[in-house]
Amino acid sequence: MLLTVVRSLVDRPDDVKVECLPGESALTFRVLAHPADMGKLIGVNGRTARALRIILGANAARLKRNLSLDIVQAEAHAATAVQ
Repeated sequence: MLLTVVRSLVDRPDDVKVECLPGESALTFRVLAHPADMGKLIGVNGRTARALRIILGANAARLKRNLSLDIVQAEAHAATAVQ
């Protein structure tokens, strides 16, 4: 569901990936997007990112789990993975 929503917001939907990272107390969804699409995902004053987190929070409450969201540039993520 998160992937569908995020892909509808960006200009390059084929460059969007969502990774699921399990943690000790929460499950984190990492959204990787093209750098040019970061502004569309974050929005003015973070409104779009906040809305995505609200949607995720509603699903977390329904599933009785802790879920979080990270938005990352695709190239920045790949560079840190190489190091």
